[in-house]
Amino acid sequence: MSPRAVFAAGTPIRGGVPISFPWFAAHPTDATKPAHGFARTRTWQVAGVTREGGGDVRVVLRLAADAETRALWSPAFALSLTLSLGAALELTAEVENIGDDAIVYELAMHTYLAVGDVAAVRIRGLEGTRFVDKVDGGKEKVAGAEPLAITGEVDRVFLDTTSTCIVDDPGLARRLSVEKRNSRATVVWNPGRDRARGMRDIGEDAWRGFVCVEVANVGPHAVRLPPRAHHAMSARMAVSPLTSERGA
Repeated sequence: MSPRAVFAAGTPIRGGVPISFPWFAAHPTDATKPAHGFARTRTWQVAGVTREGGGDVRVVLRLAADAETRALWSPAFALSLTLSLGAALELTAEVENIGDDAIVYELAMHTYLAVGDVAAVRIRGLEGTRFVDKVDGGKEKVAGAEPLAITGEVDRVFLDTTSTCIVDDPGLARRLSVEKRNSRATVVWNPGRDRARGMRDIGEDAWRGFVCVEVANVGPHAVRLPPRAHHAMSARMAVSPLTSERGA
């Protein structure tokens, strides 16, 4: 969570796991519509809170279409987010098409992972993967054989990948794993120092303390959902100690 995060109606929170839906990044045809859709700035309803057998807490949140969402995106839908809170954090976002026509949507879990110093972090699991480099004008490239290092502004959409990502964080002496299910894209984002300076809810220094590794279905992996069908996408995040050998 950014220390400068803004908590106000209609403003996305700079931290946690904002949900990008039903489109990712800028709207493809209408620049007046909000970036990353409307789900991350809407009020969700708590549908249930239960404690599971192993002690984990399960929370179900729901977001349904209403007049305000239909003004931005006409399809009839129901979106639920199920969180399991325990030794690991598990999230499942499920979209149901409750209308009579097929719908196409994008979805991303914009996960902010706290790190000691993003410049020292290495992200494994995306080596050799095709990606769209949004910092370099949307050019399509292929990642190298080495783990990803954050050396400046990074905004990459990795395609055709179902791999688990491992974030090695020597600053906090820990390793974060981001597993996923029913997701074919992974987004990695950090604004870097220069862009962060102009972002009022990050500022000059807070960019060093996080990296976003997002489970997603975006771009060519947008989901097409027939009438009365549903689709679930899941992420599981866990933390383990970083061994001295890996941190060396």
